[in-house]
Order: sequence, then structure tokens, then C-alpha cells
Amino acid sequence: MPFISPRARSAILWRIERGSELKVGFLTAPFGREQLSDVLNFASHAGFDCVEVTARPGNGHVDIARPVSEAKQVLRLVREHGVSISALAFYANPIPPDKDERKRMREALKRAIDWCHALNVGCLCCLAGLPYNGKSKFECLEDDVAPLFRDLAKYAAKKGVRIALENWYATVIQHLEHWDRLFALCPAENLGLNFDPSHLVHQGIDYLTAVDEFKDRLFHCHAKDTEIRPEVIRRRGRNDTGWWRYVIPGYGVIEWGPYIARLRRAGFNGVLSIEHEDSALGREEGFIKGLNYLRLFA
Repeated sequence: MPFISPRARSAILWRIERGSELKVGFLTAPFGREQLSDVLNFASHAGFDCVEVTARPGNGHVDIARPVSEAKQVLRLVREHGVSISALAFYANPIPPDKDERKRMREALKRAIDWCHALNVGCLCCLAGLPYNGKSKFECLEDDVAPLFRDLAKYAAKKGVRIALENWYATVIQHLEHWDRLFALCPAENLGLNFDPSHLVHQGIDYLTAVDEFKDRLFHCHAKDTEIRPEVIRRRGRNDTGWWRYVIPGYGVIEWGPYIARLRRAGFNGVLSIEHEDSALGREEGFIKGLNYLRLFA
């Protein structure tokens, strides 16, 4: 039996006692210069349940260019710290205009799926892609995204992995009609969303309705809030910049109590992964404040 430190054992038992409650984690990207062991140490001491680990070829906290056999070392670190991995995160544009680069991206995503399987991680978070060459987002969905993710979903299903696409507004899944079209084109049950309400709020899209409509596609959730500045809107309008920004949960306009209640009613029993993009708060400070706030509900 592998060694588990008393601190990690205590953390594991506490999480077991909490039963089926939602888990709170964070995306490791802001710790890009630190080793994974340091990130896990922070997560464990701070009281997080899990981490969403960056995974890229040549960098990231999991280097997916390395032999998959090295997953054993990562699993050992995870056991020692008593913090699980909620997902691997590969946030890069999978449909670049260059055909050779697009092929490399497809293979890199398959490598990330292989690493998910080796780590017993059931979810890969990634992007749907950015529009290019004057094509509309619907055209990109039809011509580029659908063929790619139909193939990747089949590959991931064989490995027991689900693919969760983040609904970043700049990508081709900006709003709910894009989501409808995506899942009509790619109906695979293991293709869904890394749902982030902050990308909907500043567009004026109802994030609660989105939960209801796409409850079967919610695989992973980013916990990020949005600050709206009405005084800036009154002077500049909404076609200028500076009237909204991303903030740590609890510092913006998202109603986290009703939102998390809606997630529960939708049957979501997964992870709220804090994505720290709040320039007003330091790295550790922001994560801990977000964790303490989300613990009121999860």
C-alpha cells in the first residue's frame, strides 16, 4: 500500500464524510512556474478537494509529450497530498488555419486523452476553436469543429474519457444557439461542456436557463464571476471596453446560491473549478477567498 501522510489521510476522510456534495477545485494555470508537487501542497493545505491540471506538450503541469508510463509518478503525488485531479486542461485553439498545425493539435488532444486514461481522470477540458478566415462561427462548427470532435469523442469513449468544451465567448460556442448546433452535429454522449457562467453574464445570456437546457452536457464547471460597472456603461455604452471584468466568485453579479442550487437540481454532482483571472487579488489570496465563499454553498 502506498504511503499516505497523516495530513493527506485526514483530508481524504473528511471528504468521504462530506459524501456526495459538490467539490471545489481550481485551474492550476496561475502556478505555471511551480512544480505540480508545490501546487498540490498548496491545494491540500488550503482545503481544496481537487485541481484542474494544465496539460500541454512540452509544458503544463502534465507534459503530455512525455511517455504515458510516467503517469505513475503523478498518481503518487496525488495520493500523497490527498487531492484528486478533476480534469486535465488543454486550452489551445484546436482548429488553426494551418493544416499541419491542425494535425498536430489533433494528435496532441489524443495524447491528452491517453494521459487522462492513464491517470484515471474522466474528463478532458479544452476549447472548441476560434473562427478564422472570415468564416462565421456556425460555418466553423459545420466545417471544422464537428469533424474534429466526432473523431475525438469516439477515441475518448474507448478510453472512458469525457470531453468538456469551455464556453469562452471568443470561441465558436459563444451562445446557446451555437451549443444547440454543436450537439446536433456531434451528439456523442461523452461530448459536453466545461460550463462557465462568467462568459454568459456580460453577453446578457441567462446562465440559469442555460443550466436547465443543457443539464445533460454539464461535465465540469469553471467557477468565475463577472463584475459589471454600470457607471462605465452610462458613459461609454456596451460597445466599448472596461465595463466588465472577470473576478473571483463572490465579487461579481452571479448569484451563486441560486446558481449552485440550479446545478444540483439539474443533477450536477461534479466540480466547481476556480479559474483565477481577477487582477485585483493575488494568486493564493484569490483562490482562498474563492474557496471560502464557495464553501457556503458546496
